[in-house]
Amino acid sequence: MAHAIVIGGGIGGLTAAAALHAHGWTVTLHERAASLEPVGSGLAIGPNALRALDTIGAGDPVRALNAFQGEGGVRRADGRWLSRTSIQTAADRYGDPLVVTLRAALVDLLAARLPDGALHLNSTAALASPGDATTPATVTTSTDSGAVTGEETADLVVAADGIHSPTRATLFPGRSPIRYTGLTAWRAVTRAPAGSFTPAEAWGRGTVFGINPLTGDRAYLYATAPAPEGARAPGGDERAELLRLFGGWYDPVPALLEGVEPDAVLRNDVYHMPRPLPAFHRGRTALLGDAAHPMTPNLGQGACQAIEDAVVLAHHATRAAGTPPGPDTRDAADGADGADGDMPAALAAYTAARRRRTTQVMRRSHRIARMTALTGAVPVAARDTAVRLAGLLGPTALVREADMIFQWRPPAGPA
Repeated sequence: MAHAIVIGGGIGGLTAAAALHAHGWTVTLHERAASLEPVGSGLAIGPNALRALDTIGAGDPVRALNAFQGEGGVRRADGRWLSRTSIQTAADRYGDPLVVTLRAALVDLLAARLPDGALHLNSTAALASPGDATTPATVTTSTDSGAVTGEETADLVVAADGIHSPTRATLFPGRSPIRYTGLTAWRAVTRAPAGSFTPAEAWGRGTVFGINPLTGDRAYLYATAPAPEGARAPGGDERAELLRLFGGWYDPVPALLEGVEPDAVLRNDVYHMPRPLPAFHRGRTALLGDAAHPMTPNLGQGACQAIEDAVVLAHHATRAAGTPPGPDTRDAADGADGADGDMPAALAAYTAARRRRTTQVMRRSHRIARMTALTGAVPVAARDTAVRLAGLLGPTALVREADMIFQWRPPAGPA
């Protein structure tokens, strides 16, 4: 039975481990943290990612978490609409809704699909050798204190170790390919305001504030604003910083921020990759998610593209490993499969299937980030006018812009 080592227990790493396990692999997942994900964070799962999750039996449980109903769109800071669409319009077009849920809920669903003993917390895995067609890949493991605990070999190493991926630096040494965008981002979960509210993303002058409903009468908030790299709020009070920036915006933004627990706000700088990597693999080692193609959060596709990566990687790697595959069908856009038994060739097929698509999504997301970062009165007015005019084309105009992203379909799964 083929053996895979997954480095990183985020959404991409967990999906990869679950998908490989579903295809008959023995899987070991190393996560350096003591727990899998912060609780106070949400994420959007688009129709494309829901179809990918269907291949490991997790699509319907995620759909059951949906609280996103009615209308949504883009507003100004004063609450006036720039563009509006119906959530049902998107669901009718793509066959699935956009699900906004707690990141922790998706993590739990994915972790439950791993076999007993597969997940190793407080365990750091570092790539020692990527392997080749005849030699397995090798990783060394250590504790959080840095003490080496062992060396492991595998038919496949999956590096889902994040935006500052040490594995990426090993495979492609030299200057880091990521750059700071000049924006920082906040995320928080709080109690929903009394009565109903309309999901929306509001654009100000260089600033963004988004509100989405969650199950259990909660709301997911996110925001971005210009800031020096590494900057933090005075005294570490990020809620106070959010109130300073957004406390004068339309209702219910100020009330939502007042209801946030001060220590429940997560803050991260936003990075992007100006030029894509030459490949997402080397030897028997593959990169996925932020390790392969970090993107700004403006399209809500970071986790979705990692989920896509995971199921496509499991599909191609399984054909090379000789583990029992699912139905022998695949989407024509996947690219050529590697020859049986040739893992590097299979991973080359994975790169071919994913590199162009993720580059398109990555660049589109960064373009939107640049639009939202505009601060001058004239450029902001021109931007808002363009968005408003596009919205006048009807409720499907905004939705059609997402066709390239949401119409994607995965290769056949193991079911």
